[in-house]
Amino acid sequence: DLRARGAVFVDELDEVPEGAMTVFSAHGVARKVEAAAAARPLPVIDATCPLVAKVHAEGRRYAGQGREIVLIGHAGHAEVEGTIGQIDGTVYLVQTIEDAQALQVTTPDKLAYITQTTLSVDDTRGIIAALKLRFPNISGPDVRDICYATQNRQEAVHHLAELVDLILVVGSKNSSNSNRLREIGAELGRPSYLIDDASALQAAWFEGIRTVGLTAGASAPEVLVQGVIEGLRQFGTVEIELLAGTPEDVKFKLPAEVA
Repeated sequence: DLRARGAVFVDELDEVPEGAMTVFSAHGVARKVEAAAAARPLPVIDATCPLVAKVHAEGRRYAGQGREIVLIGHAGHAEVEGTIGQIDGTVYLVQTIEDAQALQVTTPDKLAYITQTTLSVDDTRGIIAALKLRFPNISGPDVRDICYATQNRQEAVHHLAELVDLILVVGSKNSSNSNRLREIGAELGRPSYLIDDASALQAAWFEGIRTVGLTAGASAPEVLVQGVIEGLRQFGTVEIELLAGTPEDVKFKLPAEVA
């Protein structure tokens, strides 16, 4: 746990004391945040996920071609705010198919889309299809920018729902990918709950339930998952079956500051 090791989490750069080592989260930050940190100056480790940085680069490239940008994502999400802040030019935020169908732009023939990396692949495909129908000349990367960890977990929940009576998702309430895992479970007809940790478990959930499926958001630490397994023991005997998932052997380089 980073807090136990002395890390302090802040939302705004002006909360950082002078001279304190500053880490930009995997969600990425806006250019103005980078500039403000450099101006103070603060020592910085940029831990932006390479997949997010790739979206930033795509957005800047499209904007450099004179295109307006459509960002498919969730309003208020840290990654979305960082991505918008990385692009010079007009960025339209689209969250749903209905948004795409109603979107009004200035240059419909010079348009490109990019995506938040932690969305549902299925939902994103639908929004992209709606954008292409409305703006036939739009450019974009299909769904290749969806985080592989997000996609793998969504596919695993589809399989899990066939085998269990109830699904638990360990993750933060403000995590897009964790919320989507819970939504997928519910859409597939299984009672599904998003929990931060074992303290959120409620006995009423498990009345008449024989088999529980447990998964976690992409950034949920394993210690929380293990804690939930232990927490389930208060409701009865727990026998664990681990389902094989898609191997994740992608390795990213460490940030240059700590490599």
